[in-house]
Amino acid sequence: MAKIAALLVVSVLTLAVGCSQSPARQFSKLAEEFVYTTLSFSPSAATAAGLHQYNGQNLDDQLDDMSPAVFGKQQSFYEDFRDRLGKIEADKLSPEDRADLTILQDQTALALQDLTAIHSYLHNPIMYVETLGNAFFSPFVLQYAPQPQRIQHIIARLGKVPLYLDQASTNLTSSPSLWTQVALEENAGNIALVDKTIRDSVPANLRDAYAKAAQPALAALRKFQDYLKNSLAPRNDADWRLGRDQYAAKFRYTLESGAEPDNVLEAAERDLQKVRAQMLDLAVPLHRRMFAGHGEHENLAADARQNQIIGEVLDKIATQHSTAESFLDDARKDLEQARAFVQEKRLLTLPARGNLQVIPTPEFMRGAYPVGGFSPAPPLEPELGAFYWITPIPADWPKERIESKLREYNVYKLQLLTLHEAMPGHYVQFEFANAVQPPVRRLLRSVYGNGPYIEGWGEYSEQTMMDEGYLDHSPEFALTFAKEQLRVIANAILDIRLQILNMTDQDALDFMEKQTFQEKEEAEEKLQRAKLGAAQLPTYYVGWNGWLKLRAEYKSAKGSAYSLSDFNDRALKEGAIPLPALSSLLLH
Repeated sequence: MAKIAALLVVSVLTLAVGCSQSPARQFSKLAEEFVYTTLSFSPSAATAAGLHQYNGQNLDDQLDDMSPAVFGKQQSFYEDFRDRLGKIEADKLSPEDRADLTILQDQTALALQDLTAIHSYLHNPIMYVETLGNAFFSPFVLQYAPQPQRIQHIIARLGKVPLYLDQASTNLTSSPSLWTQVALEENAGNIALVDKTIRDSVPANLRDAYAKAAQPALAALRKFQDYLKNSLAPRNDADWRLGRDQYAAKFRYTLESGAEPDNVLEAAERDLQKVRAQMLDLAVPLHRRMFAGHGEHENLAADARQNQIIGEVLDKIATQHSTAESFLDDARKDLEQARAFVQEKRLLTLPARGNLQVIPTPEFMRGAYPVGGFSPAPPLEPELGAFYWITPIPADWPKERIESKLREYNVYKLQLLTLHEAMPGHYVQFEFANAVQPPVRRLLRSVYGNGPYIEGWGEYSEQTMMDEGYLDHSPEFALTFAKEQLRVIANAILDIRLQILNMTDQDALDFMEKQTFQEKEEAEEKLQRAKLGAAQLPTYYVGWNGWLKLRAEYKSAKGSAYSLSDFNDRALKEGAIPLPALSSLLLH
């Protein structure tokens, strides 16, 4: 899963747009206002994006202002911006500008929905914890300046932690129990980040200054931990479900695909049965080889026979897995193997930079990324580090829980994770995106990139690698990939049914374990993830289908001139725009 951008809060800042300017120039100024204003008002996001100075202010020394007055200014800004966007004559813009206009319209609508209806700042403690963690982690790992200077930025931000967390405590009125629990776990990660990880790396001449700033910051972090546990946790009447109307709106603005939840649910449930049938076809010959003389369960009814045969084969495949200690190193080896295959097959133009690092997922992000994820290089400083995160398996977990995790992420599934997150998935995708010009367009399409474009590319990458013969057309790999297809379909079904049809926890777990062959640990983590954020899980299914449809249309239009590498390169060069807009740019 690509890294989810922190919630951005913005100030009222109006740039004059002269009436005599061309529509293209007027629109360019609006886009510039939007991206730089939002980033400047969220210093933690600005550092991650590579924006360090704005309007004479050093953003790397600042923390986000979470006061109620700022949220009021944010709402006023978005309302004004929505009205100004409504006056733009889209037919006078270029296709590229029309793609950007869609992003601006939908991001403005999403922000207003959050501020006026969902009220994340009143109910979501995770938002505060992860924003704070990123404020420290970005200057710690991104080498945008010499290390002593970046440590001084962290020291300056540490001095603002008590006020920041006081604002969070004042704002939060109630929270779903799960959100509070995840915030507790991730805030503990922030404490470890400040008290150990960063402290251990501070140069000798800055240790006293760091210690002086860290002491009140750590006291505030521990006070916030007590607040979450003892004050916010009992106020647990907030609902993580959005309900039909709010979910449909968020679904529309997030996916930007023209699809509605009911239509996606209907298509996903059809595809679920189709893929299960395909899995049976793949599993039967493997079952005969793996369980010679075992029989093929002809006495069972159709669904039960599917479950039995596919389940037995997947169980056998799952025994081939890493150890908890080798999990990270095995992902690194998979990355090099995938890179060599992409190069050999010339599937696309590989990034020239060697800036990808495989590292443990930061502790303050492990609630949202229980397995792994990707954090791209800053769009304004693409030469800096990009990170493929692998979440370590805790040594203190019970043996059964560790085994469940390793079985789910067996040798074939770990390969798929690496293909999705790194090569040729999100890492390659964002390296292309970080070359988009002009920089304002690059920022807009990176910070506010379309989810189905991003996650759909990750799934499409896996399929392309398999179709091109990765792992020598291994039938075990093919069945594991089919299970991935099933999981992507299940993501959409799960999210929609949980949000608008009141699917219960037990029904969700039974569905994932019995219908899509997920291990218990994976099913529980996916249920948690679904409750942490609505309308994100369907981006995989909608995006994957969108990419395959677009490629088929492009191939048909090009005829004998079609090449896979040409399609991949051209589509990636646009950055993360809505797939309908990408279709218009490539086909018209």
